[in-house]
Amino acid sequence: MKNLITALVMLFTFSTGTATPSIANASIFSAEQRPQEWCLAQNIYYESRSSNFADMVSVADVVLNRVNDERYPDSICEVVQQGPIGSNGLPKRNQCQFSWYCDGKSDYPTNKDAWVKAQQIAHNMVTYNDYRGITEGATHYHATYVSPKWARDLQLIGRIGEHIFYRWK
Repeated sequence: MKNLITALVMLFTFSTGTATPSIANASIFSAEQRPQEWCLAQNIYYESRSSNFADMVSVADVVLNRVNDERYPDSICEVVQQGPIGSNGLPKRNQCQFSWYCDGKSDYPTNKDAWVKAQQIAHNMVTYNDYRGITEGATHYHATYVSPKWARDLQLIGRIGEHIFYRWK
């Protein structure tokens, strides 16, 4: 089945010619075709690609919860890319809501299997609302190996995979 999906992805990608070069053999859709899903897939990929499936959908659920919360921007990309912009027009390093977005590294995925999985999750959650609510309304999370100060001001939801989830009190 995995080989069939990979073959279909490759066929689609080469026929459209729109995928990012570094992952041309593995994109289900391009940033131009589905920009909001692309942003969500990037966040899933960079925040949880080495974790379990439940953790991956939970990370995505938090982004979608923020989109629906008046305290945050109104689109997936604006939520994912939220953070101060420097005078050079780029995000200020290490000051974004999601650390991968302003860490100074490339934002193009290199692990093809993880990227396809992230895109599938993003598409299914945006299009079909699959797995929505898994975090019980969480708007925040952090990796298990850190203890941010902001966590004490929020209501703990619980741990899923390598992340601990919270919501506003």
